[in-house]
Amino acid sequence: MNHTLRMSGRQHAALFAHLFPGDGLEAVAVALCGRMVEGSKTALLVHKLELIPYADCPVRKRDRLTWKTDRFHPLLADAAKHGFALLKIHSHPGGYAQFSEFDDRSDRELFRSVFGWIDSDLPHGSAVMLPDGQVFGRAVYPEDVFHPFGRVSVAGDDLHFWDYGSTPTGESDALIRNRQLFGEGTMRRLKSLSVAVVGYSGTGSIVVEQLARLGVGRLLVIEYDRTERKNLNRILNTTMEDAEANRLKVEVALRTVRAMGLGTEIEIVAGNLIDPAVVRRVAGCDVLFGCVDSVEARHLMNRLATHYLLPYFDVGVRLDADGRGGIDQVCGSAHYVQPGGSSLFSRGVYTLEEVRAEGLRRTDPAAYADLVKENYIKGVRVDRPAVISVNMLVSSLAVNDFLARLHPFRLDPNGEFATQTVSLTQGEFMKFPDGEPCSMFASRVGRGDTRPLLGMPELTEGESR
Repeated sequence: MNHTLRMSGRQHAALFAHLFPGDGLEAVAVALCGRMVEGSKTALLVHKLELIPYADCPVRKRDRLTWKTDRFHPLLADAAKHGFALLKIHSHPGGYAQFSEFDDRSDRELFRSVFGWIDSDLPHGSAVMLPDGQVFGRAVYPEDVFHPFGRVSVAGDDLHFWDYGSTPTGESDALIRNRQLFGEGTMRRLKSLSVAVVGYSGTGSIVVEQLARLGVGRLLVIEYDRTERKNLNRILNTTMEDAEANRLKVEVALRTVRAMGLGTEIEIVAGNLIDPAVVRRVAGCDVLFGCVDSVEARHLMNRLATHYLLPYFDVGVRLDADGRGGIDQVCGSAHYVQPGGSSLFSRGVYTLEEVRAEGLRRTDPAAYADLVKENYIKGVRVDRPAVISVNMLVSSLAVNDFLARLHPFRLDPNGEFATQTVSLTQGEFMKFPDGEPCSMFASRVGRGDTRPLLGMPELTEGESR
């Protein structure tokens, strides 16, 4: 079983401030966590923090502490009622990078009471934070069975992936110039990552091309559509033969990445994201790229990234033309959405009315057409202009933003680059910081697997858990 722990950047910052108050003594916090179970993968996803006051710790030393569990009991009740896991996390101010014998005894005592209260054999967790912010830990099962977390990840302004165990090997010599810029550590990290790309068309094909040539270890590409002649001006590596055969776009992606021979594994899904099985596969990845025009899909990805604590990069291009050669606007945006922060909705990228309209168009085209005709809803815009040069520019903004968060190289802090917008008609580049947490999504941070999945009744069908 592969065990991981995920948290948001805001959660990590709150934990660090509490666990290292500057006095050199241990401190402790507890968290309610959602769970993600996908095949052999199990993740604990931090949902809600309870910072144990220093006054509630009778013993606080540099190498041990004891704490009153008064604030822990309400969390036990919540965990039992809602199916949450419990995570204990404490600090090692001296930098000791493993669990001590005292930690082992303390965890055995604590989690025996947890399993006595919660009648389930699903895992809970214990973790340690070090003075540099690094976190390691373990999943805890009944009968004092511990399994180390193979990875702890933080999706914040910067992206952190701390891996424990085997490290990827077999990097291609063809990637040597990537290593010259980013170094061995970042290249190993890229090799270890699994990235989901939703949409393989004008921007998705460009994102996949870049990620594969940067050495990402595994790509999951999701696209239901087939290749047509009108796609050939912008989908990389498509041919007239692909269009005439009406070949699935994901088959082009599979052929393209395998032909590179750079070691990137690729899985394809010829389907729609609005499918429980597809949502679960994306949830098992480390990073999410959205390369779609659909606001319904964007809304779903924002929700998915929030539930499963995934960093989400969104690519959007807008070309306004009169069809006769006149151009009103050529622009695009690369958004970075971190769980617990602002969302594409709160940034004004889409409205709920637009989401509902697209959903109706997908599920009941006749009713949708009637409402458009009667002016009850605005029609969904289709067949927009698309030009590969603009797509490449904006797609590269998103991929370089991903790299900058994995391997910070910008002079300004990454927090100032939540949205990057470029207008070729105005000759402007603009960047905007993350805003206030989105009220629509704030309560869903780290909820993980729920019933219905993502809290969406339309994802109920076929659910087995």
